Amino acid sequence: MGQTVFIPRETVAGEPRVAASPETVKRMAGLGLEIIVEGGAGEHSRIPDTDFKAAGATIGKASDVGKADVVLKVRRPTAAELKSYRKGAIVIATMDPYGNEGDVQAMAKAGVTAFAMEFMPRITRAQSMDVLSSQANLAGYQAVIDAASEYDRALPMMMTAAGTVPAAKVFVMGVGVAGLQAIATAKRLGAVVTATDVRPAVKEQVQSLGAKFLAVEDEEFKAAETAGGYAKEMSKEYQAKQAQLTADHIAKQDIVITTALIPGRPAPRLISAGMVKSMRPGSVIVDLAVERGGNVEGAAAGKIVTTASGVKIVGHLNMPGRIAATASLLYAKNLYTFLETMVDKEAKQIALNRDDELVKATMLTDGGAVVHPNFAGAAPSASAAKADEAASASKPAAAKKAGGKAATAKTRAKKAPAKPKGGA
Repeated sequence: MGQTVFIPRETVAGEPRVAASPETVKRMAGLGLEIIVEGGAGEHSRIPDTDFKAAGATIGKASDVGKADVVLKVRRPTAAELKSYRKGAIVIATMDPYGNEGDVQAMAKAGVTAFAMEFMPRITRAQSMDVLSSQANLAGYQAVIDAASEYDRALPMMMTAAGTVPAAKVFVMGVGVAGLQAIATAKRLGAVVTATDVRPAVKEQVQSLGAKFLAVEDEEFKAAETAGGYAKEMSKEYQAKQAQLTADHIAKQDIVITTALIPGRPAPRLISAGMVKSMRPGSVIVDLAVERGGNVEGAAAGKIVTTASGVKIVGHLNMPGRIAATASLLYAKNLYTFLETMVDKEAKQIALNRDDELVKATMLTDGGAVVHPNFAGAAPSASAAKADEAASASKPAAAKKAGGKAATAKTRAKKAPAKPKGGA
């Protein structure tokens, strides 16, 4: 009998994605693995149980996770879920560990070997495993679609017998993966697009998509990118200069999309209440960083706020989840490609190589300990104590909610790096 991979139905409220697709189930079966998919796991991603079964999976129940050698998830497991996991099981998911160190400790205590997909290094070998990019790409697309839906005017210029309709003006703040896709989508819809970012390298990318680049291009700007391609946190002085530059620009925009996130830190504030007030009634702002505190003053997680001056601030949570049928297919492929590197093709068994650069970069917990260098030295905090209480409680309601995002967009370790997941 081969080793077992389990794909559960996500338990976190508002998470419609699933960690496998019929295609990846078929490929995992081809590696000699047995796949169990919890009944209804793909329901909200338009993947019925019959499709998983036809691809070679067995349809099971939540308790079947106890048989699994590998668990593939979208979100990290909750304390309640961990009670059923087998010690030594490999768990691969987006873990959103920053600010959730207690949940990381809980996974270590449960004895699972946990991998954070958002820590995947951005190297050529790992491009097809980059969940941040795959999900942020969709977040950027969906941000424009949502903005267009809330904006009560046409986006493209239209020349008609009754007169000319001017093109909408769209401003994208943060030009990582999400930002670039937002630019491309807005351009396809006919808008006039401008964009800004603190990384000088993206200027050419913005211009190549037909948008205009806007930034304070001083000496700090020229050194504003990390070796990994993410935006550095800028000085207060630079932020003030950039805010001054963008304030007048924002006042003239119809739609603004913000995607800026910095690994391990709260989202930077890009738009003040005064800037929001300067926009015309009916203007729309979409904040893709709302799950990390937001880039926009007045944004509310999970809500669309209409200000007194008539500006809409869209703060949808889990933007990739709003296009779940597509997001799940890409996410599942990311996970499968990573899992495949752990399988001995001849023996048809999991053969985890702890010296592999991908394993070392993404492994959070192993052998009952937190092993990732960013978290191994952190003492269990109040959140850890809460996780322990949840793990020992007999009622599922006592379990600590997994929380966190997705997508985007967007932290290297966050749901979204400033390069919107590559930004958002």
